[in-house]
Amino acid sequence: MQIVIAIIQGIVEGLTEFLPVSSTGHLILSGHLLGFTDETAKTFEVVIQLAAILAVVTLYFSRFLRFIPTPENNKKPGFNGWNALLTLFITTIPAVIVGFIFHDFIKGALFNPTTVAIGLIIGGIVLIVFEKFVPKSSAKNLDHISLKQALGVGLAQIVSIWPGVSRAASTIVGGSFMGLDRRTAVEYSFFAAVPVMVGATALDLFKSASNLSSSDIPLFVVGMITSYITAMLAIKYFLKFVQNHSLAIFGYYRIALALAVILVLYGL
Repeated sequence: MQIVIAIIQGIVEGLTEFLPVSSTGHLILSGHLLGFTDETAKTFEVVIQLAAILAVVTLYFSRFLRFIPTPENNKKPGFNGWNALLTLFITTIPAVIVGFIFHDFIKGALFNPTTVAIGLIIGGIVLIVFEKFVPKSSAKNLDHISLKQALGVGLAQIVSIWPGVSRAASTIVGGSFMGLDRRTAVEYSFFAAVPVMVGATALDLFKSASNLSSSDIPLFVVGMITSYITAMLAIKYFLKFVQNHSLAIFGYYRIALALAVILVLYGL
Protein backbone atom coordinates (compact mmCIF):
# COMPACT_ATOMS: atom_id res chain seq x y z
CA MET A 1 0.00 0.00 0.00
CA GLN A 2 2.85 2.40 0.80
CA ILE A 3 4.31 1.91 -2.68
CA VAL A 4 0.93 2.67 -4.27
CA ILE A 5 0.76 5.87 -2.23
CA ALA A 6 4.28 6.77 -3.38
CA ILE A 7 3.28 6.31 -7.02
CA ILE A 8 0.12 8.39 -6.65
CA GLN A 9 1.93 11.19 -4.83
CA GLY A 10 4.75 11.07 -7.38
CA ILE A 11 2.28 11.53 -10.23
CA VAL A 12 0.52 14.37 -8.40
CA GLU A 13 3.85 16.12 -7.78
CA GLY A 14 5.16 15.67 -11.32
CA LEU A 15 1.96 16.96 -12.89
CA THR A 16 1.57 20.00 -10.65
CA GLU A 17 5.10 21.22 -9.79
CA PHE A 18 5.41 23.45 -12.86
CA LEU A 19 1.75 24.31 -13.36
CA PRO A 20 0.37 27.37 -11.52
CA VAL A 21 -1.81 25.24 -9.25
CA SER A 22 0.47 24.52 -6.24
CA SER A 23 2.13 21.13 -6.09
CA THR A 24 2.52 21.41 -2.31
CA GLY A 25 -1.17 22.15 -1.94
CA HIS A 26 -2.14 19.17 -4.08
CA LEU A 27 0.24 16.88 -2.18
CA ILE A 28 -1.25 17.97 1.15
CA LEU A 29 -4.78 17.37 -0.11
CA SER A 30 -4.02 14.01 -1.72
CA GLY A 31 -2.01 13.03 1.36
CA HIS A 32 -5.04 13.63 3.57
CA LEU A 33 -7.24 11.59 1.22
CA LEU A 34 -4.72 8.74 1.33
CA GLY A 35 -4.13 8.98 5.08
CA PHE A 36 -0.48 9.85 4.46
CA THR A 37 0.10 12.80 6.79
CA ASP A 38 2.79 11.91 9.34
CA GLU A 39 6.26 13.47 9.60
CA THR A 40 7.65 11.03 7.04
CA ALA A 41 4.95 12.14 4.61
CA LYS A 42 5.93 15.79 5.00
CA THR A 43 9.57 15.01 4.23
CA PHE A 44 8.52 12.72 1.37
CA GLU A 45 6.58 15.60 -0.21
CA VAL A 46 9.66 17.81 -0.23
CA VAL A 47 11.99 15.09 -1.55
CA ILE A 48 9.78 14.17 -4.51
CA GLN A 49 9.63 17.86 -5.37
CA LEU A 50 13.40 17.69 -5.76
CA ALA A 51 12.93 14.82 -8.23
CA ALA A 52 10.63 17.00 -10.31
CA ILE A 53 13.26 19.74 -10.25
CA LEU A 54 15.82 17.25 -11.59
CA ALA A 55 13.56 16.92 -14.62
CA VAL A 56 14.26 20.59 -15.38
CA VAL A 57 17.99 19.99 -15.10
CA THR A 58 17.69 17.08 -17.52
CA LEU A 59 15.62 18.93 -20.12
CA TYR A 60 17.73 22.09 -19.92
CA PHE A 61 21.07 20.43 -19.23
CA SER A 62 22.91 22.23 -22.04
CA ARG A 63 21.62 25.54 -20.71
CA PHE A 64 22.73 24.71 -17.17
CA LEU A 65 26.23 24.02 -18.52
CA ARG A 66 26.30 27.63 -19.68
CA PHE A 67 25.92 28.72 -16.04
CA ILE A 68 29.38 27.36 -15.20
CA PRO A 69 31.55 30.49 -14.85
CA THR A 70 34.24 29.52 -17.34
CA PRO A 71 36.06 32.30 -19.23
CA GLU A 72 34.12 31.35 -22.37
CA ASN A 73 30.71 31.48 -20.67
CA ASN A 74 31.53 34.71 -18.85
CA LYS A 75 32.24 36.39 -22.19
CA LYS A 76 28.79 35.52 -23.51
CA PRO A 77 26.18 38.24 -23.00
CA GLY A 78 22.96 37.57 -21.12
CA PHE A 79 21.99 34.58 -18.99
CA ASN A 80 25.40 32.90 -18.89
CA GLY A 81 28.31 32.37 -16.52
CA TRP A 82 28.53 34.60 -13.48
CA ASN A 83 25.67 36.78 -14.70
CA ALA A 84 23.29 33.80 -14.75
CA LEU A 85 24.38 32.73 -11.27
CA LEU A 86 23.98 36.27 -9.91
CA THR A 87 20.55 36.57 -11.52
CA LEU A 88 19.36 33.30 -9.96
CA PHE A 89 20.94 34.23 -6.61
CA ILE A 90 19.00 37.50 -6.50
CA THR A 91 15.78 35.63 -7.30
CA THR A 92 16.46 32.91 -4.75
CA ILE A 93 17.67 34.76 -1.66
CA PRO A 94 14.36 36.41 -0.56
CA ALA A 95 12.47 33.09 -0.34
CA VAL A 96 15.45 31.33 1.24
CA ILE A 97 15.69 33.90 4.03
CA VAL A 98 11.96 33.87 4.78
CA GLY A 99 11.73 30.09 4.44
CA PHE A 100 14.66 29.51 6.79
CA ILE A 101 13.29 31.85 9.46
CA PHE A 102 9.73 30.49 9.35
CA HIS A 103 10.43 26.84 8.39
CA ASP A 104 9.02 25.28 11.56
CA PHE A 105 5.95 27.52 11.60
CA ILE A 106 5.20 26.82 7.94
CA LYS A 107 5.39 23.05 8.33
CA GLY A 108 3.60 23.03 11.66
CA ALA A 109 0.79 25.51 11.07
CA LEU A 110 0.25 25.85 7.33
CA PHE A 111 0.43 22.28 6.00
CA ASN A 112 -3.29 21.54 6.25
CA PRO A 113 -6.29 21.51 3.87
CA THR A 114 -7.84 24.74 5.17
CA THR A 115 -4.78 26.90 4.56
CA VAL A 116 -4.29 25.20 1.19
CA ALA A 117 -7.86 26.09 0.19
CA ILE A 118 -7.23 29.72 1.14
CA GLY A 119 -4.03 29.77 -0.90
CA LEU A 120 -5.76 28.16 -3.89
CA ILE A 121 -8.51 30.79 -3.89
CA ILE A 122 -6.14 33.74 -3.55
CA GLY A 123 -3.83 32.42 -6.25
CA GLY A 124 -6.79 31.60 -8.49
CA ILE A 125 -8.16 35.13 -8.29
CA VAL A 126 -4.70 36.54 -9.03
CA LEU A 127 -4.36 34.37 -12.16
CA ILE A 128 -7.78 35.42 -13.47
CA VAL A 129 -7.16 39.12 -12.85
CA PHE A 130 -3.58 38.86 -14.13
CA GLU A 131 -4.76 37.74 -17.57
CA LYS A 132 -6.76 40.95 -17.92
CA PHE A 133 -3.88 43.27 -17.03
CA VAL A 134 -0.74 41.66 -18.43
CA PRO A 135 1.78 44.46 -19.02
CA LYS A 136 3.77 44.80 -22.23
CA SER A 137 6.89 42.63 -22.14
CA SER A 138 10.43 43.97 -22.45
CA ALA A 139 12.34 40.68 -22.10
CA LYS A 140 11.74 38.29 -24.99
CA ASN A 141 14.11 35.56 -23.82
CA LEU A 142 16.25 34.54 -20.85
CA ASP A 143 19.24 36.57 -22.04
CA HIS A 144 17.28 39.81 -21.63
CA ILE A 145 16.38 39.36 -17.95
CA SER A 146 17.70 42.24 -15.82
CA LEU A 147 18.74 42.05 -12.17
CA LYS A 148 15.78 44.27 -11.28
CA GLN A 149 13.42 41.79 -12.94
CA ALA A 150 15.16 38.92 -11.16
CA LEU A 151 14.58 40.63 -7.81
CA GLY A 152 10.93 41.20 -8.66
CA VAL A 153 10.47 37.50 -9.37
CA GLY A 154 12.27 36.69 -6.12
CA LEU A 155 10.00 38.92 -4.05
CA ALA A 156 6.94 37.38 -5.72
CA GLN A 157 8.28 33.93 -4.89
CA ILE A 158 8.08 34.69 -1.15
CA VAL A 159 4.28 34.52 -1.34
CA SER A 160 4.48 30.91 -2.53
CA ILE A 161 5.77 29.82 0.88
CA TRP A 162 2.07 29.70 1.84
CA PRO A 163 0.90 26.22 0.70
CA GLY A 164 -1.68 26.48 -2.05
CA VAL A 165 -0.44 29.77 -3.52
CA SER A 166 1.99 28.03 -5.94
CA ARG A 167 5.61 28.84 -6.59
CA ALA A 168 5.06 28.53 -10.34
CA ALA A 169 2.08 30.90 -10.26
CA SER A 170 3.87 33.51 -8.17
CA THR A 171 7.04 33.50 -10.28
CA ILE A 172 5.21 33.45 -13.62
CA VAL A 173 2.89 36.28 -12.61
CA GLY A 174 5.75 38.17 -10.94
CA GLY A 175 7.96 37.74 -13.99
CA SER A 176 5.22 38.86 -16.36
CA PHE A 177 4.50 41.98 -14.33
CA MET A 178 8.24 42.70 -14.33
CA GLY A 179 8.22 42.68 -18.14
CA LEU A 180 9.06 39.10 -19.13
CA ASP A 181 7.03 37.65 -21.99
CA ARG A 182 4.93 34.56 -21.25
CA ARG A 183 7.36 31.86 -22.40
CA THR A 184 10.36 33.59 -20.79
CA ALA A 185 8.49 33.96 -17.49
CA VAL A 186 7.61 30.26 -17.54
CA GLU A 187 11.13 29.14 -18.43
CA TYR A 188 12.68 31.41 -15.81
CA SER A 189 10.23 29.96 -13.29
CA PHE A 190 11.68 26.53 -14.11
CA PHE A 191 15.25 27.70 -13.49
CA ALA A 192 14.34 29.66 -10.35
CA ALA A 193 12.80 26.51 -8.88
CA VAL A 194 16.10 24.64 -8.83
CA PRO A 195 18.06 26.50 -6.11
CA VAL A 196 14.95 27.07 -3.97
CA MET A 197 13.89 23.42 -4.00
CA VAL A 198 17.42 22.09 -3.51
CA GLY A 199 17.77 24.38 -0.49
CA ALA A 200 14.32 23.45 0.87
CA THR A 201 15.06 19.74 0.52
CA ALA A 202 18.45 20.03 2.20
CA LEU A 203 16.99 22.00 5.12
CA ASP A 204 14.08 19.61 5.53
CA LEU A 205 16.26 16.50 5.45
CA PHE A 206 18.63 18.07 7.97
CA LYS A 207 15.78 18.84 10.38
CA SER A 208 13.85 15.61 9.77
CA ALA A 209 16.67 13.07 9.55
CA SER A 210 15.82 11.59 12.95
CA ASN A 211 12.28 10.77 11.75
CA LEU A 212 13.48 8.68 8.80
CA SER A 213 14.68 5.08 8.64
CA SER A 214 16.13 2.71 6.05
CA SER A 215 12.68 1.18 5.59
CA ASP A 216 11.55 4.49 4.05
CA ILE A 217 14.07 4.23 1.19
CA PRO A 218 11.85 2.20 -1.23
CA LEU A 219 9.00 4.65 -0.66
CA PHE A 220 11.20 7.64 -1.45
CA VAL A 221 12.85 6.02 -4.48
CA VAL A 222 9.54 5.03 -6.09
CA GLY A 223 8.07 8.47 -5.43
CA MET A 224 11.09 10.24 -6.89
CA ILE A 225 11.18 8.12 -10.06
CA THR A 226 7.46 8.61 -10.66
CA SER A 227 7.70 12.33 -9.99
CA TYR A 228 10.70 12.71 -12.31
CA ILE A 229 9.09 10.96 -15.29
CA THR A 230 5.75 12.73 -14.88
CA ALA A 231 7.43 16.14 -14.54
CA MET A 232 9.39 15.60 -17.76
CA LEU A 233 6.13 15.18 -19.66
CA ALA A 234 4.36 18.04 -17.85
CA ILE A 235 7.13 20.55 -18.60
CA LYS A 236 7.09 19.83 -22.34
CA TYR A 237 3.32 20.13 -22.67
CA PHE A 238 3.00 23.18 -20.41
CA LEU A 239 5.50 25.17 -22.48
CA LYS A 240 3.43 24.50 -25.59
CA PHE A 241 0.19 25.30 -23.77
CA VAL A 242 1.18 28.74 -22.44
CA GLN A 243 2.13 30.05 -25.87
CA ASN A 244 -1.45 29.89 -27.12
CA HIS A 245 -3.68 29.68 -24.05
CA SER A 246 -4.64 31.84 -21.08
CA LEU A 247 -3.61 30.92 -17.55
CA ALA A 248 -7.06 31.93 -16.32
CA ILE A 249 -8.26 28.34 -16.76
CA PHE A 250 -5.90 27.36 -13.94
CA GLY A 251 -7.39 30.13 -11.81
CA TYR A 252 -10.91 28.77 -12.24
CA TYR A 253 -9.68 25.24 -11.54
CA ARG A 254 -7.98 26.38 -8.32
CA ILE A 255 -11.10 28.12 -7.05
CA ALA A 256 -13.31 25.13 -7.91
CA LEU A 257 -10.92 22.77 -6.10
CA ALA A 258 -10.75 25.05 -3.06
CA LEU A 259 -14.54 25.25 -2.82
CA ALA A 260 -14.77 21.46 -3.06
CA VAL A 261 -12.23 21.14 -0.24
CA ILE A 262 -14.18 23.58 1.93
CA LEU A 263 -17.44 21.71 1.26
CA VAL A 264 -15.87 18.42 2.28
CA LEU A 265 -14.12 19.83 5.35
CA TYR A 266 -17.03 21.79 6.75
CA GLY A 267 -19.99 19.92 5.26
CA LEU A 268 -21.49 23.07 3.79
